[in-house]
Amino acid sequence: MKQLTKAEEEIMHVLWQLEKANVKDILNQLPEPKPAYNTVSTIVRILENKGFVDYEKQGKGHIYFPLMKKQDYSNQSINNLVDNYFQGSFKSMVSFFVKKNDVDLKDMEAILKDINKTKQ
Repeated sequence: MKQLTKAEEEIMHVLWQLEKANVKDILNQLPEPKPAYNTVSTIVRILENKGFVDYEKQGKGHIYFPLMKKQDYSNQSINNLVDNYFQGSFKSMVSFFVKKNDVDLKDMEAILKDINKTKQ
């Protein structure tokens, strides 16, 4: 999977939220200071070339929509993180975040309960 830049991810989050949008709709959802219209249009075309979005023609414009689900992208991004920084070990990743973020025992127990429910 191709990696997205921060700007590309920001556009994708808007498209995942809106499901379908033209460049103006995307621009309206972005926080201040808003980028230029042409900047957003260029990023959307890059996303199209990378295979993340497609479009339908509508009048003289385009309505863009995501080709990849947010959940799928999230899963692949997490797997890349684990592979690149934790030698493929989810255990190492969880241990790192627990130690660095001072997760308390109650939070860990709640996470384990959620995991066990999902497995059943």
